[in-house]
Amino acid sequence: MSTFKNTLLKNLDADIIGRLSLRPVTFELRHDIEFPGRSIDHLFFVEEGMASMTTTFDDGSQVEVGMFGYESVIGVSALMGTKESLNRVYTQIEGNGFCCTVETARKEFGRGGAFQALMLRYVQAQLVQASQSAGCNAKHNMEQRLARWLLLCTDRAHSDTLKLSQEFLADMLGSTRPTVSIAAGSLKEEGLIDYNRGVIRIIDRKRLEQKACECYQILKDYLGNYAEFDTDFTA
Repeated sequence: MSTFKNTLLKNLDADIIGRLSLRPVTFELRHDIEFPGRSIDHLFFVEEGMASMTTTFDDGSQVEVGMFGYESVIGVSALMGTKESLNRVYTQIEGNGFCCTVETARKEFGRGGAFQALMLRYVQAQLVQASQSAGCNAKHNMEQRLARWLLLCTDRAHSDTLKLSQEFLADMLGSTRPTVSIAAGSLKEEGLIDYNRGVIRIIDRKRLEQKACECYQILKDYLGNYAEFDTDFTA
């Protein structure tokens, strides 16, 4: 039985795992895993912790456009022909995982079978996440979006306590610090979260899920089930 926590790795058989020549890695807080213009040399499979993909603008501001946790692989675009990263990917919540070289992963991808199918399923999951987030940002209010984002973070951190500044939250949600502060204050007044000195703690998860928009459950369900196959790839 697989001992991996990462969704992709635990759905691969031992032969494929052996050919990938995985190495353990530690993800330190705010560590840059990818950076615009830098070559993508490794794939990273997150076991614990969380990383964000952001788009950075000319004025230095950034907005989160992707999130990586235990269900993710970072650097999968290299298997589709990308040589240099277009986005910044960095650790938000420290953790650990495994990595392999892009060259090794490309060879395995070229064999077809379970590895290729899983990678393509994950790319589809990324597209679903991006499209749902884009719609959410346009349709739902800040309290709903903040609740959704906090829930997705805690799912990946396996903890109801997060160390996040309001400035950082504003960047991730593509908003301003005052707007996020008002939304966080409202959630705190309702007894859903506690927020003090950059530490957010979820107090009433059930009610926070009710406060969040439907996007949270959609993303949670899809990311939790995308590796389930309709064929016998993993048999």
